[in-house]
Parts: sequence; structure tokens; C-alpha cells
Amino acid sequence: MPEFLKLLPPDEALQLYLDALGAAHRPDSERIPSEAGLDRVLAADITAPHPLPPFTRSTVDGYAVRAADTYGASASLPAYLKLIGEVQMGQATDLVIGQHQTALVHTGGMIPAGANAVVMLEDTEIARANEVEIHKPAAVQDNVLLEGEDVQAGDAIFSAGTSLRPQEIGGLMGLGITEIDVIRRPRVGILSTGDEVVPPGEQAGPGQVRDINTYTLSALVTRAGGEAQSYGIIPDDSGQLRKAAQQAHAECDLVIITAGSSVSARDITADIIAELGSPGVLVHGVAIRPGKPTILALADHVPVIGLPGNPVSALVIAGLFVMPVMRYIHGMPPHALHPYLDAEVNVNIASITGREDYLPVRLHRDGKRLLAEPIYGRSNLIFTLVRADGLVRIPAEATGIAAGSPVRVHLLT
Repeated sequence: MPEFLKLLPPDEALQLYLDALGAAHRPDSERIPSEAGLDRVLAADITAPHPLPPFTRSTVDGYAVRAADTYGASASLPAYLKLIGEVQMGQATDLVIGQHQTALVHTGGMIPAGANAVVMLEDTEIARANEVEIHKPAAVQDNVLLEGEDVQAGDAIFSAGTSLRPQEIGGLMGLGITEIDVIRRPRVGILSTGDEVVPPGEQAGPGQVRDINTYTLSALVTRAGGEAQSYGIIPDDSGQLRKAAQQAHAECDLVIITAGSSVSARDITADIIAELGSPGVLVHGVAIRPGKPTILALADHVPVIGLPGNPVSALVIAGLFVMPVMRYIHGMPPHALHPYLDAEVNVNIASITGREDYLPVRLHRDGKRLLAEPIYGRSNLIFTLVRADGLVRIPAEATGIAAGSPVRVHLLT
């Protein structure tokens, strides 16, 4: 096992870990109804079975025309077109628009053959029976959606690794794709350790704290598309932790163990992780605050991550390391786009060179300026993050940030 706490920069540690995960197993796929696919990740590419729209259609209520027949038309000098019929909604039409002819068409209705534009109803007037005045010229394709303008038949519309949003669900339904193959939700085992930790439903006695990490990490895993499996609160006992870790390793696609990763006589986590399989511990210690004693391991193709026990540290490090691993397991690019806002810090912020700092901040407006106000608190105080709108990253080479300096606030969602 590497020497304990040989600190690596966070980016270097993550890249080393992602490179090693090339040997990690990924969950198999399952077939589900498309309507149940929100936030699921596609296991296979999907191509369009037909064009969308499937026919050329109108985007307004109006009159289908040949654009050339309307050129020069105005309210004072309208063009006069013969009305030859109406396009019925939900039906194909056999109408053919000839020179100086038109047909009434409704929003979403099929454009008759021969027409190449639609004049909006409000720019027309019925002059006499079967004759329409056109008060405004139309250009070719005005108020028209062409067949296949959105998607052509055979187009690659979604690739494997796509996480489905509401708009992707709509696209699938618009193409009549009612079943899809998605990655099975990764099973993520969560082990919380410590003699002092008790379940949230129990009264915490002297020297005890309620379990926070199991629930914050389970929520994060669920949001990332996984199925969190809690293995309970494990006492500071090597035998019990080893048994629980081995069970989680055998049953899960990713294992997360909190606490037990700081320097102490009771530090058994790294040794037990190393025993789970090859190649074992790859990183033990990251140059970051909070979360320095992070463990990144790969045990016989199963990623195993050891997080600090303090709730703030655990959640911040999970965002930096667990989330990219979850994306990798899903077959997605590990580096996601994270929402952020640019702001100014309102006070001087001190930092120590040689490590990255992630500082919780609260955002508020001062006129047109968006200010980031630091929220100071120790890494075992979960309400430090509850009160925060986001995190400001302070680079390892910086000694701090001066008041009024621009910063990027990575939003906590």
C-alpha cells in the first residue's frame, strides 16, 4: 500500500483514479418504458426511425400559399387568391395549390402540395366567397416546419451514456420509441464507521453523534442515478468492518466507507480496503481542505472510496470524487458541467499554499453586484453547507483572496 497521506493535488488524484478505472466493471443494461427513463442513462445508441416532423406542417392558423403569389402584397394593394378548400386536422390532404390559389390550414396541419409558405390569418381578409385578400407578403418557408427539419430518418439522435432529461423523453415519444435500454442503476454500498455514531432515531448520549453521512451520501448517490445500500453503522472493530466491507464489495458496483481514514491508532480502513482486492489503494491523501485523508482504491474491478467522517468533508469530497466515478460507471464522460455563478468576495479570505480550499459561501445582492460571503465552520458542522449557496475553490498556489476579487461560485444543488 502507498505511504499514508502522500498528498496528491485533487486533479492529479482524480485523473490517476479514472485511468485505473478502465478495468472497473460496469453494470449491465435493462429494458424499461421510455416514460420511466428520466435521469436514466442510455446503454445503446438510438437512431430516428422516421423524420420529425413526419410531414411538412403549418406553425400558425392561416392560408397555405405559393410565396411568389404574395410578393408586393399590402393592406392598400392586396393580392387576391382563390380559396380551394380547407386542410382537416389530423388528416392527410390531397389538395394541390396552383398559381393564385390558397387553402385554409390550422396550426399543425399538413401543408398541401404546391404551397411553400403560410400567411397568418390576421394578415388576410375574406374579400368575397372563395376569395382571400393577402395583406402581407410571405417568404418561402414562412410559418412552415419542413418534414425532417428537426430530425431526419436514420439520424443518430442519442448516444450511449446520455442521461435522459425531460426533453429527451419528449424526443423519444415524438419518434414513437416507447422502450429503451438503460444502464442498470449502480448499487453503491455505504458503510459508516465509529463507536460514537448512533442512528438518527436514537437519542445521542454523551460523546455520541447521530449518523449524518449515510443519509447525505445516499441522497447524493440517488441523485447521481444509483441505488444506495446502507450496511449500517460499523463499530471501530477491524473484524466487523472487514466483514461488512467484504459483503459490500461482493454485492455492489461501488463501495463508500466514511471515517477511519485519519492518522490514529484506530485507523484500520486503509488496511481493510487494501485487503479487498487488487490493485488496492491507489491514493491515500489529497492536498485539499476539507477532506485531506481521502482514499481512492480499486479492488478486483470494484471502486472503493474512503471518505473522512466529518459530514462537510465527506460531502465535499463525494462531490469531487464519487460523482465522477458514478458518471464513469454509467458510461458517461466523468467531468460534468456544474452550474456556477460569478461573484465578488466581500471580505479578505486567508488560505494556506500547497492545498486547494473549498469554502462555503452565501450569495446576496448589493445593487448590481453579486457578493459571496464566506460561511466559516468546522468540517463536522453540517449546517455550514445547509446555509451555503455554493463553494468557492481557492487554488493550491494562492495565499488567499482579497475583498472585491472575482470568484466562481460552484452552486450546491
